[in-house]
Amino acid sequence: MNGMKVITADAYILGEIEGAHANTDTWKITHLDIGLTKDATKELGFKKPMLGALSVCLPVSAVKKFGDVITLNQSLMEFKNLKECKVE
Repeated sequence: MNGMKVITADAYILGEIEGAHANTDTWKITHLDIGLTKDATKELGFKKPMLGALSVCLPVSAVKKFGDVITLNQSLMEFKNLKECKVE
């Protein structure tokens, strides 16, 4: 799954999967870590870090279709409230 492209409902390449978060009680994936493209980082209003890419936590409820790429059920601007994934 890591490295798969993530595309919004309006065909915008959001980025690539870098990891996932799971609920250990239910053993279900709850969020995907998405490494944003440079363009998506700018469009969503994030500041690009000096090195590497910014990662956001995307709830799995936003996934519409899973295949060669992951297609989301919302347009790019509907993801304005995504939060940056912090390494803990």
